[in-house]
Amino acid sequence: MSGLVKAKTYDWKDSNMALFGSDTDKQVKKESAETEPAWEGAGQAVGLKVWRIKAFEVESVPEEEYGEFYKGDSYIILNTYQKPDSDALLYDVHFWIGESSSQDEYGTAAYKTVELDTLLDDKAVQHREVQGCESETFLSYFDDKFEMLNGGHASGFRHVDPVEYQPRLLCIQYTNGKAVANEVQFSKCAINSDDVFIFDSGTRLVQLNGSKSAYQEKTKAAQLMSKFSSERPEADKLVADEGDSDYRKCVDSLGDDGPEEKVSTDDGEVEEPVLLKVTDEDGSIGTEPVKTGGITMDDFSSDAVFLLHVKRDCFVWVGNDASIGEKRNGMAHASKYLQSVGKPFHRISVRKESDENNASIEAALAA
Repeated sequence: MSGLVKAKTYDWKDSNMALFGSDTDKQVKKESAETEPAWEGAGQAVGLKVWRIKAFEVESVPEEEYGEFYKGDSYIILNTYQKPDSDALLYDVHFWIGESSSQDEYGTAAYKTVELDTLLDDKAVQHREVQGCESETFLSYFDDKFEMLNGGHASGFRHVDPVEYQPRLLCIQYTNGKAVANEVQFSKCAINSDDVFIFDSGTRLVQLNGSKSAYQEKTKAAQLMSKFSSERPEADKLVADEGDSDYRKCVDSLGDDGPEEKVSTDDGEVEEPVLLKVTDEDGSIGTEPVKTGGITMDDFSSDAVFLLHVKRDCFVWVGNDASIGEKRNGMAHASKYLQSVGKPFHRISVRKESDENNASIEAALAA
């Protein structure tokens, strides 16, 4: 929504993933991958699993809540799948960071993602997802159900109590081929003509169609209205188009607070691909530049870990013969590097030299 974006610092960014070896790291290491109760059955059958981080612990998310992400939390998502011509199980494991997620939650999610990969015999492709910059692969898991809600899960209301329920306003926007619902400020200032909104007071639901809103946004809003109605069959329901009297009355009932401070996640793309090498040759882990532009797969070598930054993606390529320290710190250094170049919201994916599916790196270089 233009005019409402103002840069703000995320708590989780300040960590630069410097949590390996820290108190957070020591805390989560108390439980090994083999004894973590949350991992029971993980990766044993095709399907999706979602967990959230709560007080350093991994907590399973009920299937009916898949696609609901609270901005104050961090999550781990495992997608187990098979290729059409193979019985072998393949894995993508993502950790998702809400804009208000604490450093402890973010660090635990990052560490536990590595732990889950270990449990799966290092066969998973690891991804870091940041709120507002999710990959197409990540969004595809949830079909038309993807909602970003304010607060943490503990503050969410699963049932409507007229005394407790906090009214909310959802904005539905169609971007990158996906209609996404995002809880916004409960105020007139949040309303615009480009999007569709859902006014939810608990006992009343109103779909507000902006005059310039897309068909996909209206369809997504209608699906959400149907979902909320099934949960609250006694709630009043209404669909109003901009210009209608019902539309104006509903908007006028919202607060008059000024625009809330918004987080800008538009880091922009890097102009040329950048390749760095993660090294511990002098006894300490660090990075050194290798090449900018004109990068090919021949620039990678098996004895090291490399960071490849292309457009809005940072790939951590792990060579088969890299040292243990280099392998363990690739994701951390990718996060630190993105912070240093002012692109903290760009996606991070880990690819191993032994992976069959390094085609995404080759495609990124060819683009």
